[in-house]
Amino acid sequence: MQNGAISNATQQLLDIFCERLGYSFTQSQLLQAALTHRSHSAPHNERLEFLGDAVLNCVISGIIYKHFPELPEGHLSRLRANFVNQKALSDIALSLQMDKLLRLGEGELKSGGCHRPSILADTFEALLGAIYLDSNYVQVETVIMAIYLPLIQNIDLESPAKDPKTLLQEFLQSQKLSLPEYLVVTTSGKSHKQNFKVECVISALDIRTAGEGTNRRSAEQVAANLAYEKICLHHTINSV
Repeated sequence: MQNGAISNATQQLLDIFCERLGYSFTQSQLLQAALTHRSHSAPHNERLEFLGDAVLNCVISGIIYKHFPELPEGHLSRLRANFVNQKALSDIALSLQMDKLLRLGEGELKSGGCHRPSILADTFEALLGAIYLDSNYVQVETVIMAIYLPLIQNIDLESPAKDPKTLLQEFLQSQKLSLPEYLVVTTSGKSHKQNFKVECVISALDIRTAGEGTNRRSAEQVAANLAYEKICLHHTINSV
């Protein structure tokens, strides 16, 4: 979406988008704000993104809790992380063709910001925040369920799980936190049978875990798994 007032063509795109979304705004300025990146103008969508992130996590938690009654807390946390990470959200935004509606500053327009995963993911969260303010929790839950239920119903719980380092990275990215550092603490044993001890450090959350293995990669995976369990527990507690 270019700078300036809304044209008839743009309004038509917005109307089509709302039909695709299954929700029509009473307060059109909320939709406008949700689609506005801070590089464009104020009011922009950062505060709406904050609200939408919280609403999305709450709704997704409720959906998977009811849909997978046999899964323990740790598995539910990992499953939720897969649904709310940056890639998942940006893919949904693209499926809704939100890239055609973004209001970006000239610099972001020229650098292809409308296709940047971080901007798309943030805008989708802002959209959910806008729907919540325009209506209520039940209505935004209905919109989220319509989008996510087909994805959740197609989940294969028997498929091979992602490795802990990948899961940890995706979870941190979904929360807009810096990626972890992996530090080799000690190596011991003979060259053909070494033992590595590696620490996984997440400074933003003051988390530090240690793992051991016969090579650096396996030690990192153990440390990442321990850190992932801690951060999932922390995130779950703060989302309740």
